[in-house]
Amino acid sequence: MAFKWPTDPDNPLSADEPELAARKCKVCEWEGQLVVRPGEDPDCPWCHAPTETSVAPGLQPSRKNPHAAALGRLGGLKGGQARAKALTAAQRRKIASRAARVRWANRGKKDKDGE
Repeated sequence: MAFKWPTDPDNPLSADEPELAARKCKVCEWEGQLVVRPGEDPDCPWCHAPTETSVAPGLQPSRKNPHAAALGRLGGLKGGQARAKALTAAQRRKIASRAARVRWANRGKKDKDGE
């Protein structure tokens, strides 16, 4: 697994910039992360044998669509304010009193546990 450090989110990285890569020794038990330049095949720091890239299953970096992420963030910023405008005063009061009751109930549990 390799992680490229973005210098500018709008510009893709050039091909000659270093990246952080997870590597595993082919001979000994060493596993770790090394800074690797494209085309470079570093040796194991312990036994100087060749290394290979290692990626644990399920740890693949996710590729998010930046446009979708921006839209989600925009909706998240507007969501609370839009909900507050849509609720009546009675509904807001009911939600607030229920939240306060839960907070006070949890506070009593903490005191009993000795925290």
